[in-house]
Amino acid sequence: MRQKIVAGNWKMNLDLVEGEELLTNILDQERGKDVVTIVAPPYIHLSSAKRMLSHTNIGLAAQNCHNQTSGAYTGEVSVKMLKSVGVEYVILGHSERREYFKEDSLAISFKVNHVIENGLRPIYCCGETLTERKDGQHFEIIEKQLTEGLFQLNEIELLNCIIAYEPVWAIGTGETASPEQAQEVHAFIRKTIASQYNAITANSVSILYGGSVKPSNAVELFNCPDIDGGLIGGAALQAESFATLTKSF
Repeated sequence: MRQKIVAGNWKMNLDLVEGEELLTNILDQERGKDVVTIVAPPYIHLSSAKRMLSHTNIGLAAQNCHNQTSGAYTGEVSVKMLKSVGVEYVILGHSERREYFKEDSLAISFKVNHVIENGLRPIYCCGETLTERKDGQHFEIIEKQLTEGLFQLNEIELLNCIIAYEPVWAIGTGETASPEQAQEVHAFIRKTIASQYNAITANSVSILYGGSVKPSNAVELFNCPDIDGGLIGGAALQAESFATLTKSF
């Protein structure tokens, strides 16, 4: 059975005091039942956040990781380090990582493997740019990202993954894919998984939508048959909005 999930990606926002205040406010809000709620703050918040969340059902995610356990990789953070502070999920392949840091799906696949091997769950992002959408290449691009980034996994490993479809043209722009556009791509992702594995596996993987989700459009998006929740950006920095999203199914 697929999980309903709302994951908040804080990106590079909030200092430690501000982050603790946001978490306090989130914990004060009523959240949806039977919904997996996850927060993904910057690295500096992770230890503090885990302490604050230790007696709650909110999961903790990191926004990235390195693909090696240790070594001379100045500025990087390993999965082992993340696990030691209580991280349960790791966002991988976010469009901003792909664009600004030139990460491609093959390189991300090594991170996926490393996260899985260490018992954490990847949140694997895929999606097309505006140019690729206008050129009608979006299905081809997404299939390539899935094939190169995830399909090295066996069926059991894939079932530990969460997939997030994020149309790059709808991230941080205020633009949102229509429910019909989002559902079409989510259904395509599920069909692609079924072709590589089987229908049961495809229907068991949670696929999130990540593209300017907010309380005003969440209900319509989350009620699409193949959309299992959201990877949230801006609305995750507002406690009331974030809590509202968990009640939008």
